[in-house]
Amino acid sequence: MAVTYMTEEGLRKLKEELIELESVQRPEISRQIAEARDKGDLSENAEYDAAKEAQGMLEAKIAQLKTLIASARLIDESSIGTDDVKIMNKVTIRNLQTKKSMTYTLVSESEADLKSGKIAVNTPIAQGLMGKKVGDVAEIKVPSGTMTFEIVEISI
Repeated sequence: MAVTYMTEEGLRKLKEELIELESVQRPEISRQIAEARDKGDLSENAEYDAAKEAQGMLEAKIAQLKTLIASARLIDESSIGTDDVKIMNKVTIRNLQTKKSMTYTLVSESEADLKSGKIAVNTPIAQGLMGKKVGDVAEIKVPSGTMTFEIVEISI
């Protein structure tokens, strides 16, 4: 089983989502299945088929979350340094072609959210930044070619 590193907040959110799925959505789908079953012939009952399909997808999501939670290892945020880029660091980088600066926090795959500036450590950009220090230049291969970034700041 692969280990997934995450913050306490990320693990808490996963547990809350699991509780929601098991205690709210699972009973709701069971109710929909029972309602559709009561309508008679199951061989031509689209409502029943849709509810069973939704149940299968929900159970798969629940199993995925349980596996993720079981393999989670909490990151001790107090021991994270800023000498070089590593998981949980907030990194400000400057694109040397466009001169634009961006700030990202490197997080586990399950916590990634580009809208809030969190990118997964397994993305090409994060991989190219890992281990670099302030002032270093990182050349990162992306699907559209190579991007060059300068590390401007590393913080927590």
